[in-house]
Amino acid sequence: MNAARQKFEALGVELLVVSCDTKFSHKRFVETEPLMKDFQLKMGADNTHKVAKAFGVYHKGDGIAIRGRFLINPEGVVVAQEVLTPPVGRNLNEFLRQIEAYLHVEKTGEVTPANWRPGKKSLPVNTDLEKMTGRVGDYITIEEILS
Repeated sequence: MNAARQKFEALGVELLVVSCDTKFSHKRFVETEPLMKDFQLKMGADNTHKVAKAFGVYHKGDGIAIRGRFLINPEGVVVAQEVLTPPVGRNLNEFLRQIEAYLHVEKTGEVTPANWRPGKKSLPVNTDLEKMTGRVGDYITIEEILS
């Protein structure tokens, strides 16, 4: 996320990285890991596991937090989350896409279909749920979704 911090900043997103390691471990990691060169994100030490437990990512049996990321809106509500098994890395581009979709929804009130990206079609808001149910294809084709 550090490598894409300018993209996040341009979207008005504030990032906070939290790890169950201590602040001393964080300092050492940033100083010695080449991938952490120019690290500029805020980093929290959750060595009591309180944050990991609150977000449901603490694995008590192993005493570790499972990798997760959470998109929290300005009102403090989690609007997106992803939790993966420890050996699987997260997709930074997908996280950015979800943020862009969330911002689009907030700005326009429209609904973004699967795979939506800026510039692609979104779905109109329809307060009559019966009209919209099963009728997404009236607004967008499967080819448009998959492109």
